[in-house]
Amino acid sequence: MFRDLLHQSYAALRHNRRRSLLTVLGMAWGIATVVLLLAYGNGFERGLMMAFQSFGGQQVTVFGGRTELQAGGTKAGTEIKLTRDDMESLHSEVPMLTRMSPEVDKQSLIAYGTRSDNYTVAGVYAAYSRITTLEISEGAFFGDEEDVAHDRVAVIGSDVRKHLFSGQNALGETIRVDGVSFLVVGVLKRVIPNNDDNSNGRVYVPYSSMSGLRDTYHLDSITMQYEGPHAKVAEAVRASMAFHHEFDVKDKRAVFVIDWIDELKELRIITVGIKILLGFIGLLTLGIGGVGLMNIMLVSVTQRTREIGVEKALGAKRRHILFQFLAEALAITLLGGVLGVVLAYVVSWSVGSLTLWSAFMDDVSEGDIHLKIDTATLMISTILLVFVGIVSGMFPAIKASRLDPIEALRYE
Repeated sequence: MFRDLLHQSYAALRHNRRRSLLTVLGMAWGIATVVLLLAYGNGFERGLMMAFQSFGGQQVTVFGGRTELQAGGTKAGTEIKLTRDDMESLHSEVPMLTRMSPEVDKQSLIAYGTRSDNYTVAGVYAAYSRITTLEISEGAFFGDEEDVAHDRVAVIGSDVRKHLFSGQNALGETIRVDGVSFLVVGVLKRVIPNNDDNSNGRVYVPYSSMSGLRDTYHLDSITMQYEGPHAKVAEAVRASMAFHHEFDVKDKRAVFVIDWIDELKELRIITVGIKILLGFIGLLTLGIGGVGLMNIMLVSVTQRTREIGVEKALGAKRRHILFQFLAEALAITLLGGVLGVVLAYVVSWSVGSLTLWSAFMDDVSEGDIHLKIDTATLMISTILLVFVGIVSGMFPAIKASRLDPIEALRYE
């Protein structure tokens, strides 16, 4: 029976070649649109997530703030400043923390030879590079020994190197930070910026050496790496800070505890929403092709009314007629799907990538939107194609199966 259905479907398509070809092209255009829009959504998500790769994995950052709730004898509006004592408290009270680094920042004039500009200088521990996964393109990040010895060494961002050295070698050269000399020991790999203070335009120096530029007792932030459930770690960090600074633990603005895993989850929710929207738009386009398929199949039912009457007179049942016309609709859908996927691959190979981050900065092509068609995209597109094909072919097939054989034989 299955072989007979295929033979009849092929004969019907071959009998009306031009009409069948146009219908196949309509379905191909629809499925190609679905595949390309889903590929665009995936590429947009990958490009957007590239900007946040420097957050690393399990990382929590604490910033000072100002209280909004009154707690004990402390009035609302009290400024909470981070200190080195907070680091000692967190180290002893939150055992899940594995690495920790303070950060003290200062906007400074950086000069080399006759060139100079203002950049942010950050005093950090050597562990900061491992916590935030900073990648080095030249040289190396300073170690604990440089921090203990108060060595005046610096690791510079790619923008700093480009402006001050103009492509020349930067390693081993001496730069002046507010008039204080620092030896360049490393250059950071260029990254897509995830905020205004991205590492491309920063200079990192040992925390101990930062004391020659500003007060280092009060910290701008504390960055920590941990093991275990991220929510419990963030809660424990806030509880420790609340206890020592005497503010209400429910006061979210007293200190800002940034759980980067939560931040990335929120970003992923946004990208998933965008992909669903793009998929829905593609489904609407595919639905237009489905309407064309339904219209052609209704015309086919009308033209073959006498044929249906003969088949029923010879003993064909409703389900036989229904499967016959549904098989024809699915055959058109299948041909259109194969052609559409091929078209989508041709377009993706031709286009390659669409501008995203490279529109704002150079040498970050990995952050652009690359139209890569993966297995998940093909599976989702196939499900949508089969759904549209069945819905579009079912109504004409039902209409054909319900024709009265006597009235069908009389049809002219």
